Amino acid sequence: MRYGMLKETNYGFEEAISKINVELQKEGFGILARIDLNEKFKSRLGGIEFKKYTILEACNPKNAHKAILAEENVGLFLPCNIIVYEKGEKTVVVAIRPTIAMEATENKKVFEIAKEIEEALTRVIKRI
Repeated sequence: MRYGMLKETNYGFEEAISKINVELQKEGFGILARIDLNEKFKSRLGGIEFKKYTILEACNPKNAHKAILAEENVGLFLPCNIIVYEKGEKTVVVAIRPTIAMEATENKKVFEIAKEIEEALTRVIKRI
């Protein structure tokens, strides 16, 4: 997949999210929000049941600051999303590739920052 980095794990769903949180912290990221789509779909779409599927909004404040200084409107692409969902007996983790999102800015400084962020997210995914 061009726009994301995917890894299937043998972790339980909550265990995978906990592991992601620990690994993100090692790279200077924090989770700003956790969106449980099963819960949202159930409450807003009349009780629809959906598999466990969570969106984690991750942010590295240092790099977010640098990116916004380089391109004020880059906040449209922030934070970095990581999704976690069940697929059969596995838990799948997928992180966005910031370089793909940021190439739309056509700003060389922003793209360089996106490469740094992508390298950090790649390390996170590899360690899960």
